[in-house]
Amino acid sequence: MLLSEQWILVTGGARGLGASITRALAREGAGVVLNYNRSEKQALALREELGDRVLPVQADITDAAAVARLFATAQSHTGQPIVSVVNNALADFQFDGDARPKIDSIDWSRFSQQLDGSLKGALNTTQAAVVGMRAKGFGRIVNVGKNLFQNPVVPYHDYTAAKAALLSFTRTAAHDLGPDGITVNMVSGGLLHTTDASAATPEFVFDLITNSTPVRRVTTPEEFADAVLFFLSPWARAVTGQNLIVDGGLVKG
Repeated sequence: MLLSEQWILVTGGARGLGASITRALAREGAGVVLNYNRSEKQALALREELGDRVLPVQADITDAAAVARLFATAQSHTGQPIVSVVNNALADFQFDGDARPKIDSIDWSRFSQQLDGSLKGALNTTQAAVVGMRAKGFGRIVNVGKNLFQNPVVPYHDYTAAKAALLSFTRTAAHDLGPDGITVNMVSGGLLHTTDASAATPEFVFDLITNSTPVRRVTTPEEFADAVLFFLSPWARAVTGQNLIVDGGLVKG
């Protein structure tokens, strides 16, 4: 299916990277179910900016019942099932460099919070989406990852572990859902310049990445969003279970 023929759920789609993904999809004529939890003001502003093909729907994606209501609300409004999902929502987190908790003091509750946000959220949306995707014989799931578990230049233990688990989920889900015409992939960025989550990053970290990256600059949310669109498009119809790193060449493989 062309992007313009799809209704696509973007979790955490109202701000930061999610807003860039929402704008990129709207630019290509897709219908966007813009999920938010507490960012109602930003969600409504995006609807005002981008028009009627953007449908804001509130839900906490870690709550399976709330996700089921989100899907029912979206289909009631659009008359179409959600056929693509971008799992972008991020549990509260700040990339704050040396202020992060170290391995000898970090509490398990921080791991649980990140696992709920990344893995449980993706499981809930995937399970809710599968019925409509199977009915259409088509589905696209794109999970937003991070290059830190391949190159933990700053060891954010909780966040990195959750994203690594999400990659495993991506590959096992791709195996289960492939016969139904559903692909599952991951797009992993580095530090993006700049989102709400990266705003607390010390400037010297951005400088370090700039000097270490072949393109000599830090990837923007808009550049990352364009890579997400590839996996949602017809051009990626034979690609599944993959992790595409979008960080200007900093991490290889």
